[in-house]
Amino acid sequence: MDFMTSMENQTTVAQPTSDAECMACTPDPALLATFQHAIRTISGKWKLEILFCLMDGPIRFGGLRRAIGGITQHMLTAQLRELEQDGLVLRTAFTEVPLRVEYQLTAAAYGLLPTFRAMLAWSEQYRRPA
Repeated sequence: MDFMTSMENQTTVAQPTSDAECMACTPDPALLATFQHAIRTISGKWKLEILFCLMDGPIRFGGLRRAIGGITQHMLTAQLRELEQDGLVLRTAFTEVPLRVEYQLTAAAYGLLPTFRAMLAWSEQYRRPA
């Protein structure tokens, strides 16, 4: 079964059949707000890639930039700062010459590991051949 067939089947089966069912489908505003907060926290052009690269442990800035590829120094810096402000990344500067800075995930970010595993499984299941 390909992705589109699967999605068509899900859409067809999931469609409400009455006005009462439509009202029951309306998302709980509090749950929606919580979901939106989570999505906004990890949204950003490179945030998911950064978090994924840090799953195996601390990495220096240059290592992150090489691992991701295509990200500018400015963008990586900005995204890391936002992730740090949101409590997902910890920045550690070592008092060495030359200065060494490492980035690692916080416990909150490691909470995303099951989500990343689910996303990988989903991608492998529905990936279209190149």
